[in-house]
Amino acid sequence: MGLIFVGCKVQNQSEPERAATVEQLMVDTGCELTWIPGDVLRGIGVEPRKRLGFVTADGKKIMRDVGYAFLRVGRRETVDEVVFAEKGDLRLLGARTLEGLRYMIDFRRNKLIPAGPVVAAGNRGWR
Repeated sequence: MGLIFVGCKVQNQSEPERAATVEQLMVDTGCELTWIPGDVLRGIGVEPRKRLGFVTADGKKIMRDVGYAFLRVGRRETVDEVVFAEKGDLRLLGARTLEGLRYMIDFRRNKLIPAGPVVAAGNRGWR
C-alpha cells in the first residue's frame, strides 16, 4: 500500500470565484479533516470560524483554526470544514472530505475511484 496524493481546488463559499489549487495533498483516511495551508485559505478569503484541538501522530497536542470551504478533486466537489495548516503541518485530504466527494481508495492502483451510489433508506413500511 502506497501513499496517494491529489490536487484539490479550494473555493470561498461566499465568493466561489476566489479559489486556489493546492497540489500534492496526501489522502489520509486516518485524519478526519482536510488540512490546507492557512495562507492559501486566507488568500481566498476563507475565515477561521472556530479553533479546535488535535493530537498529532506523534502524540503532540496542538490547536488550529478551522473554517469552511468548497473542495473539488477531479469532477467532484463538496463543502467541508478545513484546518488552517501552519508551517510544518502536513497537507492532508481527510476522511470526511473523501466521503463527501464520494471517492474511495483503490489500493491496487493507488488512486481514488468513485465510491458508487449513496445508500439511502427505502420507503418500505413508511406511510
